[in-house]
Amino acid sequence: MFYSLAFQRFSLMAPKPRRLHPLAEASLLNSAKKPRKMSTSSAMKEGFVKYAQYLNEFNDKRERVVKASRDITINSKKVIFQVHRISKDNKEEVLEKAEKDLAAVTDQYMSRLVKELQGTDFWKLRRAYSPGVQEYVEAATLCKFCKTGKLLNLAEINANLLPLSDPSQEPLQINVLDYLLGLADLTGELMRLAIGRISDGELDYAEKICSFVREIYRELTLLVPNMDDNAEMKKKMETMLQSVVKIENACFSVHVRGSEYVPLLGSSDPGYSFLGVPDVEL
Repeated sequence: MFYSLAFQRFSLMAPKPRRLHPLAEASLLNSAKKPRKMSTSSAMKEGFVKYAQYLNEFNDKRERVVKASRDITINSKKVIFQVHRISKDNKEEVLEKAEKDLAAVTDQYMSRLVKELQGTDFWKLRRAYSPGVQEYVEAATLCKFCKTGKLLNLAEINANLLPLSDPSQEPLQINVLDYLLGLADLTGELMRLAIGRISDGELDYAEKICSFVREIYRELTLLVPNMDDNAEMKKKMETMLQSVVKIENACFSVHVRGSEYVPLLGSSDPGYSFLGVPDVEL
């Protein structure tokens, strides 16, 4: 009896549930029935549109940079071929022509690359233009050595490119890695030049080339192990060592085996090889 009375009192004291307004109740039911939809803000759409536009422009620029790099490579090789026409009688003429061709490469093709890359983060496109820049460095340093016997350094190359840039924008500067890669390729061309000078009787010039290439190799062996991105450079160091050995062997052969034939070096007599040693018929 006591428990039933207590339960009745508790039920009278408990708050009764309140009903919502009919309109509010109807709207709540409708909202519960409708599935939610993902709404994309206009700001996000604009962001994606701008990013897509940036990627399209970046890809177009990359294609133009690749084309400019290819043109620089082709025409720089022509400069190198021109230098290899050098001989005792036409040295000044050949070098003058090579310097004019190199100036044309700078004005016509390097300027196009500079215009594409100035004022931008040109390091993003380095792999696109690096082969052309390396070939340009190779041609420029080869002309400098043949004319003065000295090395064209990176600061001088960048100084030559500076007038091509707009002063109001960040200029394109050749980085150290591309310069060193081009310098490594230079040793191969100097090896060919040294062999040609030996066949033409210019032993002193060949020995000068030998000491120059040996010095470059020695300095790079100290520098390359401390470089971060040096995988490509390590491969070229192996080729550079082969070039050094070939020049040294050629000069050594002349001094040891061909010393008595030195006056005949460069002779048109078919009985003598390019080292001045007669061909022996077995």
